[in-house]
Amino acid sequence: MANAMRLLAKWHIWLGWLVGVPIVMWIATGLFMVSKPIEEVRGNHLRIDQPQLPLIIEGSNLATEEMQIAEMRAVMQDGKATAILTTLDGITSRVDMATGEPIAPLTAADARALAARRIVGGDAVKSVTFFNADEVPFDFRRPMPVWRVALEDGAHVYIGRDTGEIEAVRTSWWRWFDFMWGLHIMDLSDREDTSHPILILFAALALIGSLFGLALMFRRRKARVVAAS
Repeated sequence: MANAMRLLAKWHIWLGWLVGVPIVMWIATGLFMVSKPIEEVRGNHLRIDQPQLPLIIEGSNLATEEMQIAEMRAVMQDGKATAILTTLDGITSRVDMATGEPIAPLTAADARALAARRIVGGDAVKSVTFFNADEVPFDFRRPMPVWRVALEDGAHVYIGRDTGEIEAVRTSWWRWFDFMWGLHIMDLSDREDTSHPILILFAALALIGSLFGLALMFRRRKARVVAAS
């Protein structure tokens, strides 16, 4: 039994050296990520509350049969009932539900004005940049054409060119949170894969090392009892 415990202690030391760095990293990144409420990380506190207006559709002339619509979302924009349509080909557009007329995509000036109306501090704009669906910035990571309104405080407001909606708010803290999340799941490339061999291996080794440590606690306790007697 004593030999088995010595072997267990030896393995526990080696596992401690092997998984010590990942364990410290998991604890440190976890502490960082829980230090602020997730609503604040997502920038929800920057969004100006909008009144909940009922959807008013008068004599709708909306015709979607020829567009092969995969999804339709009805919202109120600028006091008008607006349909946000997505075709089977993934093309998104807006249509005035009352007249059936298409609504033009947002311009840079439109995006700047929307940020000023809907975001706290949205009138302090540093730059407005357009990105196609296949070249969106890493802190957005959604394949859709967007305007990025960069604010003076470091926040990035992403506004869909074809949806006319604020799709995301990325604060400076969010970008640090995202980096810590990548470290936490050991995926700094995409920061989305929470089940890959490296993470599973180190998590399993950490669990084994913890179990070894629990077993060794009984060995140390028994040794103290023997010494006391």
